Amino acid sequence: MADFMEIIKGRRSIRRYEEREIPEDALNKILEAIRWAPSWANTQCWEAIVVNDSTIKQKLQETLAPGNPATKAMVEAPVVITLCGKLQSSGYKKGQATTKLGDWFMFDIGLATQNLCLAAHHLNLGTVIVGLFDHDKAKEILEVPDGYEVVTLIPLGYPAKEVKAPARREIDEFVHHDTF
Repeated sequence: MADFMEIIKGRRSIRRYEEREIPEDALNKILEAIRWAPSWANTQCWEAIVVNDSTIKQKLQETLAPGNPATKAMVEAPVVITLCGKLQSSGYKKGQATTKLGDWFMFDIGLATQNLCLAAHHLNLGTVIVGLFDHDKAKEILEVPDGYEVVTLIPLGYPAKEVKAPARREIDEFVHHDTF
């Protein structure tokens, strides 16, 4: 079993995929990783849509902003997992937002997304987190009901090539002690 830090350090944004189906047991492990993501007061505000249909993937590709580097990935990947967030659930108590930052769904979807991506990498699958697209159009294509927002489109598949790690800031460049 790979060391956990190796999994974290090894995950990359994969934008080119092999023409190879994902085994059902691997997909289920990835969905299980989403299931166990932490969330505000265990609200589990996420919904996942597993898109296999090539016509729907093509329509989702058309929602991407021009020049989005993930454009090919949307149709090349055998699966696109869409994560949606339930509104006014995470960060709410008795119908009221409880923090200065309001609805906490984006944070919780981020945690679920990270679990998904790390689990995929552990299974030798690649992902890319796509956020630059017409969210309202994607919501319409995927028939997402009111009260939910489409947050990310995540192509998933076997990487067609290895991608090198981008440069990272050193710890002492972003860590502050006691005060900023």
